[in-house]
Amino acid sequence: MSLHAQAGFAYSREQFQQIVEDVLTMARQLGASDSGVEVSEGCGLGVSVRLGEVEQVERNRDKSVGVTVYLGQRRGNASTSDFSRQALLQTVQAAYDIARFTAEDPAAGLPDAEDLATPEEAQRDLDLFHPWNPSTEEATALARRAEAAALGLDSRVTNSEGAGVSAQQSHFWAGNSRGFRGGYASSRHSLSVSPIAGKGDAMQRDYWYSSARQAVQLSAPEEVGRYAAQRALSRLCARKIATCEAPVLFESTLAAGLLGSFVQAVSGGALYRRASFLQDSLGQQVWADHIDIREQPHLAGGRGSAPFDDEGVRTRTRHVVRSGEVQGYFLSSYSARKLGMQTTGHAGGAQNLSLSSRLTRPGDHLEEMLRKLGRGLFVTELMGQGVNGVTGDYSRGASGFWVEDGCIAYPVQEITIAGNLRDMLKGVVAVGADTFTSGSKTVGSLLLGNLKIAGH
Repeated sequence: MSLHAQAGFAYSREQFQQIVEDVLTMARQLGASDSGVEVSEGCGLGVSVRLGEVEQVERNRDKSVGVTVYLGQRRGNASTSDFSRQALLQTVQAAYDIARFTAEDPAAGLPDAEDLATPEEAQRDLDLFHPWNPSTEEATALARRAEAAALGLDSRVTNSEGAGVSAQQSHFWAGNSRGFRGGYASSRHSLSVSPIAGKGDAMQRDYWYSSARQAVQLSAPEEVGRYAAQRALSRLCARKIATCEAPVLFESTLAAGLLGSFVQAVSGGALYRRASFLQDSLGQQVWADHIDIREQPHLAGGRGSAPFDDEGVRTRTRHVVRSGEVQGYFLSSYSARKLGMQTTGHAGGAQNLSLSSRLTRPGDHLEEMLRKLGRGLFVTELMGQGVNGVTGDYSRGASGFWVEDGCIAYPVQEITIAGNLRDMLKGVVAVGADTFTSGSKTVGSLLLGNLKIAGH
């Protein structure tokens, strides 16, 4: 049995390839100067339980054909979930009609042919597809084991917001009138649990999860449950603190958020709209001088790995930041043209970013990072969306732990940390060896210099 069949897909790659060729032919016959098409299918299972009882079982199956038609520099787009020839004709016609009545945009158009992945590059196997088809009973049993481990760790773990298991797989094929063809299958599986500790007004909630492309790489349900419970228990008896300025250590699970804010600020959409606090930052130092950020889109099994971007442009390994200096932006063909630059292969976002410090030593795990913090705030949860991408102003609700003499003193809650991302990025003092991968970003805990901490 093929892997595609094991995944439960209803369509083969060959069927997708035929649809792509048919649609490109239809667009050409209508009079399109250029066209692109992507056909995709996804399926999976999601199960959630709470206090041992099944709350939700969801099986999903979706499919789509997206068509983009160009009439010179006028662009139209339409999609359908009906793969019949008649529906495909209607969809191409709809995209064509939209393009007819759309204003010309000098930046619109397919990527230049020389930027597109070659057939050899497009077919690069990055080990992204490991289908997993647990039965509803198997997935439910895993979720129950995780929740039971959390509830059984300590009598102070009194409740649960539930546990969940998800198994998802998808595949696609894409092509355009400039010769690009490519597609691949991928999988993403996860297990999570969210326990509650304490009673009444003193309750605290936390969670933990494990996600991987291969089910066998997921953490054991008992490990996930116990660690989630430990996190919730550690927050009991949290206090407010007085308003102050102090160094702040971001847990590795949160540090990717700072990296994400940087990526957004040096991405094409924000830059060409001049809505970024890092406008014209190419070649400028925006991080501390010991910081490097590398992008590796071809890592085998990587969460953000891709042989080409959403437009079919080849992806490349590169340094985004070297010694704190910005070496490259994140640009699609459209945003690159708006900026008078070259696409970087980032239609669809960043691919496998890792942030590192030249000062980090192998032993710089969390305990050592707390020692480096000395006296200050260790943040383990952030709330709200208080990041202004235009000015760089940063203000987020937070909770975590107050640290004295390099050791956790007590949990804290109902505080706000504030600063400006310009100063925060340049003010990174140290990066931990306790790396954590969140989405396509890998980074250790981040120690920053003084930030404003608003308490009571």
